[in-house]
Amino acid sequence: MKLFLSSSPHQRVKRDTGQVMRLVIYAMLPAMILQVVVFGWGLVIQATLTVATALLVEGLILTLRQKHVERTLGDYSAVVTALLIAISIPPTLPWWMTIIGTFFAIAIAKQLYGGLGFNMFNPAMIGYVVLLISFPVAMTMWLPPMSMLAEPLGFIDTLMLIFTGYTNSGLDITQVRTVADGVTMATPLDTVKTGLASGQTYHEALLEPIFNGGFAASLGAGWAWLSVAYLLGGLVLLRLKVINWHIPGAMIGSVVVVSGLLHLLDMDHYASPLFHIFNGSLLVGAFFIATDPVSASTTDKGRLVFGAAIGFWLVIIRTFGGYPDAVAFAVIIMNMAVPLIDYYTKPRTYGRDRNPRSTSKR
Repeated sequence: MKLFLSSSPHQRVKRDTGQVMRLVIYAMLPAMILQVVVFGWGLVIQATLTVATALLVEGLILTLRQKHVERTLGDYSAVVTALLIAISIPPTLPWWMTIIGTFFAIAIAKQLYGGLGFNMFNPAMIGYVVLLISFPVAMTMWLPPMSMLAEPLGFIDTLMLIFTGYTNSGLDITQVRTVADGVTMATPLDTVKTGLASGQTYHEALLEPIFNGGFAASLGAGWAWLSVAYLLGGLVLLRLKVINWHIPGAMIGSVVVVSGLLHLLDMDHYASPLFHIFNGSLLVGAFFIATDPVSASTTDKGRLVFGAAIGFWLVIIRTFGGYPDAVAFAVIIMNMAVPLIDYYTKPRTYGRDRNPRSTSKR
């Protein structure tokens, strides 16, 4: 028996869970390929680790629960969760950390609640947050683009770095992250946050020689191109009616409004909306993470509230919190509020009087 994701009577496109998840994977693939081109083979290795771990853990748990293993694994939900973790973590994260994060996502955040359809939180974001809180230093060790490395990594060097901590020539991750001019490179979000904390203004932090300034910094470091690629994948999902526009639209709009107001109040200390949109995982989160059909709001009004609140928390945590990016925290916070949001935004039952207190006189 297949589970169909449809909403009677107005939804005309009926797809089972496996078809929906495969479409999500297809929409992610072009951006993932670009991520490999820009940042090297790490994503391929990490995706292999996460997918294998997710399928193995879910299969074992389903066996213990005496559930139908082949049918459940065939819905591809575990694969989507695994790929979301893989694109969210640094490409050279040690293998055992990757396995721990994936285990928590599948075993704790998903299967402990009863499996797909019963989980309260987005499993991929739970796995990511567990890793970020447990191993904060390792989770910030993002590589610069391969073209900027003093010693570009090949597949074997990347594999050895993930499994042994050193490349074939004996370099560790800190040494590998050193770019051609001898400076250890961070992500644009890290650079701006560190610069602001050290007393620099927003524009001074952007004009670090390593990035060459502003939006060009994101383009040069590869992050904006990735954001655009995931945006295009998200638009494909919208076109195919796999997701609705409400959550991504409200989330991006909220980020523009909140960050725009802060930037207008103090341009020296608060990042511009453009910087927020094209750096970090905002666009990935808006189209591929926050739109999870299980842990997100299920009403149209609720989706608008849900997406807007995620955008609000994203800017607040990025600006005033201790982490440079905040999609995972913002999504998890709002996952907790979904039952309340759905309760107060549920549509009126067809045929029901808008004012139940009014009664007609006979």
